[in-house]
Amino acid sequence: MENEKVTQPNKSDWILRFIKGMFIGSGFILPGVSGGALAAVFGIYERIISFLAHITKNFKENVRFFIPVGLGGIAGVFVLSFAVSFLLGQFETIMLWFFVGCIIGTVPALWKEAGKKGRTTKDYVILAISFVVGFWFLWQGSSLFGHVDQNFVTWMIAGALIGLGLIVPGLSPSNFLVYMGMYKAMADGFKTIDMGVIIPIGIGGLVTVLSLSKVMDWVFSRFYAAMYHFILGIVFASTVMIIPTDYSGIGFLGFVGCAILCVLGAALGWWMSRLEERYVPED
Repeated sequence: MENEKVTQPNKSDWILRFIKGMFIGSGFILPGVSGGALAAVFGIYERIISFLAHITKNFKENVRFFIPVGLGGIAGVFVLSFAVSFLLGQFETIMLWFFVGCIIGTVPALWKEAGKKGRTTKDYVILAISFVVGFWFLWQGSSLFGHVDQNFVTWMIAGALIGLGLIVPGLSPSNFLVYMGMYKAMADGFKTIDMGVIIPIGIGGLVTVLSLSKVMDWVFSRFYAAMYHFILGIVFASTVMIIPTDYSGIGFLGFVGCAILCVLGAALGWWMSRLEERYVPED
């Protein structure tokens, strides 16, 4: 994959990327949501991987380009660490439908991206297999992990999972942290700025991202269509997994709210993915 030179974003572009960064950051704090998948559907996943794999190439231009994304991601993590307990606690079903809508709205852009270098029968097979395997893995995930002690090493492991959530689209690290019994403690650590939690998570995430980015860059440069259709399958599987199944006590207005927020989320995702097409970097 070639690392393309990125033009410096203007003010409106900066704000757009900051908002996208907040959505991507939500994938590190919200169960069922993948930061890597959101980066892919917002059209900047490949750029992130290329930058990390060739970090000294076009360094200044790339840093300017990704500063709003990074700041948005940090803001998303810290803001949502305060909001996630309340919103998901009080309006879990409705909020999850909003997240589903956001992903649905960006699927057309991801489908177009996956096929821009051609699409064969093999790619459809890869998509189907990755969907089935991804769905099974996420469905069975709760039986693969148990409660673990919280210490420096296990927080580094948590950080590694969060890093994988960026490198591997569709992987929701928060799901595994919930299964491991570390999710609430992580959210509390972000809220209180507990360095005993934040530092090891940062170390684990950074090591994982830097060590695997070149691998993903190599894979994209040689198997672009296959890899993107694999991503599509995982995105579809992870989206199905977060569709709410418990509607007890929600009432008629609750169902209406679910439908409205799903449509609004889809509209927002579509709008953001369409805006990204205006800022495709030049060759």
